Amino acid sequence: MADVPFFDGHNDFLLRLLEAPERRDTTWLKPGIEGHLDLPRMKKTGFAGGFFAIYIPSLEEDQPDNRDEVMDNPPYALELPPALELEYAQPVALAMAGHLMWMERVSGGQFKVCRSAAELRQTIARGNIAAIMHMEGAEAIGPDLDALHSFHAMGLRSIGPVWSRPTAFGHGVPFVFPGEPDTGPGLTDAGKALVRECNELKILIDLSHLNEKGFDDVARLSDAPLVATHSNAHAITPSTRNLTDRQLAVIRESGGMVGVNFATVFLRPDGRRATDMELEPVLRHFDHLIEMLGEDHVGFGSDFDGAGIPDKIGDVTGVPALIEEMRKRQYGDALIEKIARHNWLSVLERTWGG
Repeated sequence: MADVPFFDGHNDFLLRLLEAPERRDTTWLKPGIEGHLDLPRMKKTGFAGGFFAIYIPSLEEDQPDNRDEVMDNPPYALELPPALELEYAQPVALAMAGHLMWMERVSGGQFKVCRSAAELRQTIARGNIAAIMHMEGAEAIGPDLDALHSFHAMGLRSIGPVWSRPTAFGHGVPFVFPGEPDTGPGLTDAGKALVRECNELKILIDLSHLNEKGFDDVARLSDAPLVATHSNAHAITPSTRNLTDRQLAVIRESGGMVGVNFATVFLRPDGRRATDMELEPVLRHFDHLIEMLGEDHVGFGSDFDGAGIPDKIGDVTGVPALIEEMRKRQYGDALIEKIARHNWLSVLERTWGG
């Protein structure tokens, strides 16, 4: 196979736009050397679509200055920032939702925010990029859940109750290596109500960043496939952010999905952030996840523009190099097509309906 179109479970491109609004035209519409994504590079490389995350950054005073240095020298245990107030988070989330709609408007028809599985497939079939509005951490949703309906009307189709720091809905995992994901209490009553409401609205519930007890609460409550959009195998890299074999078995039983995260701290067996690594650890995670979940339940969850990734991938234009390594590892064409694209489209059909 030549160029293989691929679908991606997670990126933080909207955060780049939020942090440099004066450069948003060039950041999105011009091929660049900064960051991991822009429209020309995505089109050139075969990026067929993906989840675009609304992520609320912590307040400046709550962000550690030396986080990258600490994460490059395991063992480490980073303290999580405190919970964010709704009054701070909601306007930021609205701005980021607006950025995504602006990206669609100025793309010349090459990029579309999709609200159904049929719309996803139609957009990709036309050779355009299909975007899903995702919320990484539900700080912009109040416990009354009214805002969930507002964001759903805007196009929200996927949400993670937490990004590691606590929310009104539950508790995430701190960044610890080595460590286990069993790090605290499960979902709050509001979190359980959020799961039920997301099931009603057919909004995918993302398990990435959620701690083990919260994971188990979602598994008990949800009638949808269990999905971790950007997580890896704890058996390979024992980070709190990665999924244990027990959790993977629960996902498998639900007919769910895991997107492999390209962040080096969740790939490298030594837990370091250093990006000068081979692609062998990436393939080891794919191998393990395929073994545990089956070949119909694994895909990409890059974390582009949100993490340090292997130099041999570099940015979105490096995904074909990873696919070529899969081919060398005797992944057949049919399996590559599933991992690259079809598995994501299938699980979204099972979650949203046709």
